[in-house]
Amino acid sequence: MAAATLRLDGKAIAEARNREHAARLVRSAPRGRPPMLAAVHLPAEGPFELYRRRQQKSAEALGIRFRDEPLTGARGDPELYERVRALAADPTVHAVIIEHPLPPPYDFHRAVDELPLEKDVDGLSTASLGRLVSSRAVHVPAVARAALRIARHYELVPPGERVAVIGRSETVGLPLAYLLLERGVDATVTIAHSKTTDLAGALAGARTIFSCVGRPRLLDRSNVPKGAAVIDVGLSSIPDPTRPGKSVAVGDADAAALEGWVRAITPIPGGVGPVTVAELMGNVVDAWARQEGVR
Repeated sequence: MAAATLRLDGKAIAEARNREHAARLVRSAPRGRPPMLAAVHLPAEGPFELYRRRQQKSAEALGIRFRDEPLTGARGDPELYERVRALAADPTVHAVIIEHPLPPPYDFHRAVDELPLEKDVDGLSTASLGRLVSSRAVHVPAVARAALRIARHYELVPPGERVAVIGRSETVGLPLAYLLLERGVDATVTIAHSKTTDLAGALAGARTIFSCVGRPRLLDRSNVPKGAAVIDVGLSSIPDPTRPGKSVAVGDADAAALEGWVRAITPIPGGVGPVTVAELMGNVVDAWARQEGVR
């Protein structure tokens, strides 16, 4: 009989991280202005709007003021740039996140490059990513940091062990690969992506797989090595078979197919998602401490 697959509980890790953030704010808050996070976004529904609402709920629970900055969509890029520049110049705003992906004609990269390093809490500006590559990051992308925190919590990346990252976006895949390669983690990293022709061959021998593609049920027994651990960062919406006209969030892994095959997997919901929000809050607290001169 196959051993049961361990569910990697992100909620417990997120709760522990948030207790750390709360304690830090209690110690330091009297010495500076209250922290504020501003979220710039287009009104939308689906998994990414759910992520924004979780940001707001988590921020407010910690005592971080949350400033909702919805775009009207009427003027396209000019409205986005003006909003970001105003927030960048506002000393009461310590952290800014531009919810993405944004549809054309919006240029997310140009907009995020308007932010000073200390306010770019998503860590996705050209300057932020450049500092990450040189191991001098100010803020690391929260999703990448969350995936690594789960792996380290469950001791899934012993030094030198072979791991695989599926995905090469600057949002998750590339930052995560750099984090895994850093001294102190010292993983041996294989990078695959949506155009990899032999995914099973690329993943062969990997003891831990981080999937960041956003392709439902990409991973199953045909391409995942038996006994591997899967940290599922992918997020997609598919029609909900139990509720006509509604959608449901799913990851890259076919969890049902992999049950009893992999040794561990992050669930959806309750895996990488809550830890991502907690890591974002950590970046916000760091940003506030830098700008207010507190520790």
